[in-house]
Amino acid sequence: MEFAHTAKVKDLQQRVTAFMDAHVYPNEATFHDEVETNRRAGNPWVPTKIMEELKEKARAAGLWNLFLPESSLGAGLTNLEYAPLCEIMGRSEIAPEAFNCSAPDTGNMEVLARYGSPAQQERWLKPLLAGEIRSAFAMTEPAVASSDATNISASIVRQGDEYVINGRKWWTSGAPDPRCKILIFMGKTDPNNASLHSQQSMVLVPMDTPGVTMVRPLSVFGYDHAPHGHGEVDFDNVRVPVSNILLGEGRGFEIAQGRLGPGRIHHCMRLIGLAERALELMCQRALKRVAFHRPVSDQGVTRERIAEARIMIDQARLLTLNAAWMMDTVGNKIAQQQIAMIKVIAPNMACQVIDWAIQVHGGGGISDDFPLAAAYAGARTLRLADGPDEVHRNQIAKYELGKYL
Repeated sequence: MEFAHTAKVKDLQQRVTAFMDAHVYPNEATFHDEVETNRRAGNPWVPTKIMEELKEKARAAGLWNLFLPESSLGAGLTNLEYAPLCEIMGRSEIAPEAFNCSAPDTGNMEVLARYGSPAQQERWLKPLLAGEIRSAFAMTEPAVASSDATNISASIVRQGDEYVINGRKWWTSGAPDPRCKILIFMGKTDPNNASLHSQQSMVLVPMDTPGVTMVRPLSVFGYDHAPHGHGEVDFDNVRVPVSNILLGEGRGFEIAQGRLGPGRIHHCMRLIGLAERALELMCQRALKRVAFHRPVSDQGVTRERIAEARIMIDQARLLTLNAAWMMDTVGNKIAQQQIAMIKVIAPNMACQVIDWAIQVHGGGGISDDFPLAAAYAGARTLRLADGPDEVHRNQIAKYELGKYL
């Protein structure tokens, strides 16, 4: 693969970086202050004014929907071209949404662009692309080990011209957000099918459908990530038209593979940017703080960790770029091993680098005076989200062993 970025990508890198410097970093505190003001008023689940302002500015700057490959609806970038831009966005918790490039909307938009009918795209994809609404992906269930997706037990039963949906989901990112208008729901339409991977289907469920209940928002190490967050959602005899099915009955796993491949690589790109920022903060803190009569940066253990962090970040970046290049050139299916590899290495790398940065910051590192505690919570979550480390390692080993069978 060619590692040098094209002139188009270099220009976008400069523009995204300039936007981050001018608008995103200076408004991180503004965003969190607004959420806390809403929290004290009794409802943190209120969209912030500052985010809507940032979205307007990003759209006006032509930095909008950069993520969507193989589609005339996006910016016309490949996965490899988008990777360095996604990395820059990953440096800030609020940046991806500002560019309309945040999960789970990116994955849901790709699903609708690839598999949605014209009517589904008109009803849901257009307002998502415009940043007018948000969405959620309802797959994981509290009652079963959802790392094995064949365990998913929620039911989708056809009755005439409708599907009747029953089940409970959790870690449904975006569900508590009042802007969330549509869910992509995965459940079983054919639980007795001999093929475990043909039992599941995906269906579109408007959030305001009778029987859909937001049970509670969930927190991650105490962070509720308002006003977006993650929710536990109950589905009690929810009825939607048969036309809301995506691609057809029994195609749920096929859609999941098409969705989760790009989603996983986006997570890894953002984690690399997050780790880069943690390393910057670590170096700045180490140079300014004095312990035992010399700067912390002069301590051998600190230098060793800084060096190791640089090595680990660059390793993860090169593996991620390789996976992106393979997705573009040979397709997501053939690139499955490479996608699994980066999904293991990137979150583990980020957790370690952020942990070292916290250590250099001392007590400040575990407070909210610095972004490191929240960054660690996010990075640690991604060792579980979109498949835990153990599942991906098992898959990597299967591919490797398959070479010798």
